[in-house]
Amino acid sequence: MIGSLRGTLLERGVAEVLVEVGGIGYRVTVSPATAVQLGEVGTEVFVHVHHNIREDNQALFGFCTREERVAFEALLGAHGVGPALALAILSVHAPAELRRVLLDDDLDALCLVPGVGKKTAARLLVELKSRLDVPELDGPLPASVRAGGGAAAGGARARDDLRQALASLGYQPDEVHAALRDLPDEGDPSVLLKLALQRLAVA
Repeated sequence: MIGSLRGTLLERGVAEVLVEVGGIGYRVTVSPATAVQLGEVGTEVFVHVHHNIREDNQALFGFCTREERVAFEALLGAHGVGPALALAILSVHAPAELRRVLLDDDLDALCLVPGVGKKTAARLLVELKSRLDVPELDGPLPASVRAGGGAAAGGARARDDLRQALASLGYQPDEVHAALRDLPDEGDPSVLLKLALQRLAVA
C-alpha cells in the first residue's frame, strides 16, 4: 500500500493534485486546505497518503502531515463518516484543534464544518471521542509540507486559493467576498481558511 509520495507537483486543483514520482503521475484527493498549502505547480512536495482500496475502486487521499492522515483514518472508522466528510472536518479543524473540540464538547465548533448541523455534530461528538483518543494527536501541528520547508504561497495568489477553496465547499461568490474582506493577504493558509469559515458560520 502507498503511504507517502515525494515528487513534483504537476497539477493542482481544489480537490485533487497530480504528483509525479519517477515518471509516474499519482492523482491524489486532498482537502481545499491541503491544496492551498502544497504551493506552486512545479515544486517538490511530500504528501502523506491514505491508500483506500475497495472492490470497485482505489483512491489516494493526501495530507500535509502524518497527524492529519492518522486523524483521517480515525474519522473513517466512525459510523456515517466517509472520505468527503472526513476531509471537510480536517479542512476546518487541524488534528490538535479537533481533539480540543472533542474534549470540550464544542458543538458550535463542529458546526463550522459545511453540511454539519447541530444534530449531526452532537452524534459526531459521541462517535469521534473514542476514535480520536490516540497519542499521535497530542503533539503540535507542523506548519510546512514542502520539502524545502518554505512558507505557503502568499499575496494575491493565496487569496485566490482561499476563494477557490471556499467555492469548492459550496459557498456563493458574494459569501466568499464577504468572508475574505479584511483578511490579511499573507499568513498560514489553513488559519486564514478557518477564519473565513468562522465568519461564514455567523453570517
